[in-house]
Amino acid sequence: MTREEKSQVIEELTAQLADNANIYLADISGLNAGNTSDLRRACYKANVQLSVVKNTLLTKAMEASDRDFGELPTVLKGNTSVMYSETGNAPAKVIKNFRKKSDKPLLKGAFIEETVYIGDDQLDMLVDIKSKEELVGEIVGLLQSPAKNVISALKSGGGTIAGLIKTLSEREG
Repeated sequence: MTREEKSQVIEELTAQLADNANIYLADISGLNAGNTSDLRRACYKANVQLSVVKNTLLTKAMEASDRDFGELPTVLKGNTSVMYSETGNAPAKVIKNFRKKSDKPLLKGAFIEETVYIGDDQLDMLVDIKSKEELVGEIVGLLQSPAKNVISALKSGGGTIAGLIKTLSEREG
């Protein structure tokens, strides 16, 4: 690979790091061609982009980036695959599901919405991270709950103020 090709790859990696808020680094070494193909298919279905990178080029891209990747460059040893996703927990779910059949991929580290996670022991916690859409859905559900209580109280009380007061006082008691 020429110096110009390397600098072009570094530029592309730097752009991908800037464009993605959720970045996972995994070790998929030891997977045979069939398992690697299955992993790529699982990533595609989960809307996760998977690519194998050279550690030195990824390190230089992280250094060139405006983001603070903290300790993440220290895990760049051995084979490294990068997983990009719009949803913070999607790559973690793909890894966890895939490991039901295989001992790989191993999670080296992750960068989720400006937070760095190091080590495979973080996988279960990353699976439990809620996406922005899930959090918004929960908040909307919580906000709708009091309104639904008032509406049901109005319906059960026959629509009268006395019925509403009676129903609400019974619920508090």
